[in-house]
Order: sequence, then structure tokens, then C-alpha cells
Amino acid sequence: MSRRLARELAFIALFQVDIGKCRAEQALRRSKEGYSIGDVEEHFIGELVNGTLENLDQLDSIIAKHLVKWELNRLSAIDRNLLRLGLYEILYRPDIPHAVSINEALELAKKYGSSGEAVGFINGVLDRSAGELLEQKQ
Repeated sequence: MSRRLARELAFIALFQVDIGKCRAEQALRRSKEGYSIGDVEEHFIGELVNGTLENLDQLDSIIAKHLVKWELNRLSAIDRNLLRLGLYEILYRPDIPHAVSINEALELAKKYGSSGEAVGFINGVLDRSAGELLEQKQ
């Protein structure tokens, strides 16, 4: 299994938690049904989902700060959870280059995005967020 597919399954689980208001364990189990997942991928998916949910307030605050003429609660659940997942990687996975995290979020946006503008929108928010993080580190 590729990391791209692992991210996709993590996104599906996050979407289920957000929309279905189900528990993370249940969403993780449902999203992985029918896939052969090794221990490394299992850990990666779990880390993405649990880490995103554990840091949801901080992630949402950063996302809201970088939205232009939008409010977080008005975003589609797809866009909101793609932003959360991408930003989680940017903030908490220093082993993954920011450009990779953004690109992976964009690939998922192309597949699941709520509109034709979703890719550009997600790119802009994640790029501004990553840029601010780099400025803070300097």
C-alpha cells in the first residue's frame, strides 16, 4: 500500500468522524475495510487520524486564520478535512517535506474536491499556513 492510499483512507476516516459524528476507531475500521494493510501503513493511518483529531482546535484555528472571505464552518466537509489532514502533516510530521504534504492534499482534492476550485483553494490555504510556519521558525 502506498502512502497516498494511506492518506486517502485517513481522509475518509476523518470525513466520517466529522459528518457521521462516529468515533475515530469505528471510522478507521470502516475506511480500511477491503484493503490489505501492513503494520507500517496501519500505524501511519492511525497517526494521521488520531493526530489530526487530537490537535483539531489548533488546526482549525490556523486554517480559519488563513481563509480569505470564508468561515471554517461554511467550508464543505471534504475541503475542511483535506485542509486539516494536510496541515497536520505540515505541523507535526517534520519527516515529510511541506511540499509533499501539500501535493498529497491537492491530489486528494482533485479526486474528492467539492468544486472545480477546491484544488486552488486548498493549495492557497496550505501554502499560506506553511509559509507562516517557516517564518516563525526563522
